[in-house]
Amino acid sequence: MKKIFYVVVSGLLLSACTKDITRFNEQTKAASVVPAGTLVANSTKTLADNLASGSVNTNIWRFTVKHWAMGTYQDEAQYDFGTRSIPQAWWTTMYRDVLNDLKDASRIVTANTLLDPVVKDNQLAIIDVLQVYTYKILVNTFGDIPYTEALDPNNLFPKYDDAKTVYADLLKRLAADLGKLKSTSGSFTSAEDLVYAGDVGKWIAFTSTLQMQMGMIIADVDDATAKSSVESANATAMASAAADAKVNYYLTSPSQNPLYVDIVLGGRPDYVASEDLMTQLITLNDPRKSQFFGVNNDGKYVGGIVGKVNDFPAMSKPSAKVSAADAPLVLLDYVQAEFLRAEAIERGYSVPGTAAEHYNNAIKASIISWGGSSAEADAYLAQPAVAYATAAGTWRQKIGFQKWIALYNRPFDGWTELRRFDFPVLTAPVGAKSGFPNRFPYPSNEQQLNGTNYKAAAAKMGDDKVEFKLFWDKL
Repeated sequence: MKKIFYVVVSGLLLSACTKDITRFNEQTKAASVVPAGTLVANSTKTLADNLASGSVNTNIWRFTVKHWAMGTYQDEAQYDFGTRSIPQAWWTTMYRDVLNDLKDASRIVTANTLLDPVVKDNQLAIIDVLQVYTYKILVNTFGDIPYTEALDPNNLFPKYDDAKTVYADLLKRLAADLGKLKSTSGSFTSAEDLVYAGDVGKWIAFTSTLQMQMGMIIADVDDATAKSSVESANATAMASAAADAKVNYYLTSPSQNPLYVDIVLGGRPDYVASEDLMTQLITLNDPRKSQFFGVNNDGKYVGGIVGKVNDFPAMSKPSAKVSAADAPLVLLDYVQAEFLRAEAIERGYSVPGTAAEHYNNAIKASIISWGGSSAEADAYLAQPAVAYATAAGTWRQKIGFQKWIALYNRPFDGWTELRRFDFPVLTAPVGAKSGFPNRFPYPSNEQQLNGTNYKAAAAKMGDDKVEFKLFWDKL
């Protein structure tokens, strides 16, 4: 008993000597600052997840562009964006989960005095390009948006900036980023850069192609800026599919494609091919048909009517390739670059080649990227209804129609191009709640919490109506 008593007393005496025990609360194994690369990776994945998603709570543009129809629930297919607060989810994700992470990553890289100056420039430029890409999405979704006062935790009521002014500044930022990117030096690691694994040369191609894309979007309202943007970026823009910007997914959770999670794991028996797209794929013997969709229960390709209840077993569903766990998300690719070059030539811009050559390159690259062969692409292009010289309509109709097909499963870009080209002409879905949505209404949270600035922006955006056309959509 005495020995036990001595041990206890000794322990008490030792503990009494430790006056400050707060040191035990210190994290010795956790990073005190989140690494910039981790924030870049997280923001990129979040961005990709939202663009890839088929959730009716997040991404509904596959129905808007009439690539998909619904089996049972028709709200989103009928342009009902308010029931599930879709604008709120889109807005919150882009600002809070993508742009905020990128802002913090930029701050951390800037403060890093140990980083090689050229590597630092590359990292900051890549972060900025991703910010520009995200702001482009927000402008093309809503119109006027918070920009100069955005992402400030001390300003809970940011003003909305004019969409055209924001766009002009984004183009200036891209030009500056191109001046900073140096392919002779490194950037982020492969684990941090989910798009190009740190390959700065490919980031230059991406940034140049993005500059072309954004320049062309404003071509109908500012031809001079569009022309200079396209011509200055063309030489360094994507020249082959090797430069395609993809975010890869994997077979295991938590890095699986959101469509796989929704359709396969979630067992959602609702998404079907639209009649609008399926009819064109069948009529034109498009080799991408079997890559886009599977057959129905009778072994046939059948599309449903958008906005109407469709018999799920009788319809074609998204293919196994589309809903695969490891199906990548494409941010921007060579297919788009070639369509942009074809359009640029038609608009009289100084771009080498002919419109027909670039049009053919774009379609062929699309077919091959989906798993088709070069011979199948040539046969498709040889059809009078597809060949550039004989396809129906103006260059705007020809390019717009083929781009609509090529942007399958990339619905946000498809929505942007559909508004820009006005081709193909799509009929309204059955039971449409409004005219064609040229924009999203602002989120309800903005109406409630940032009311004064919301009202000013809404007044400029046609009283916040979805039919109101954005500044670049003038035809």
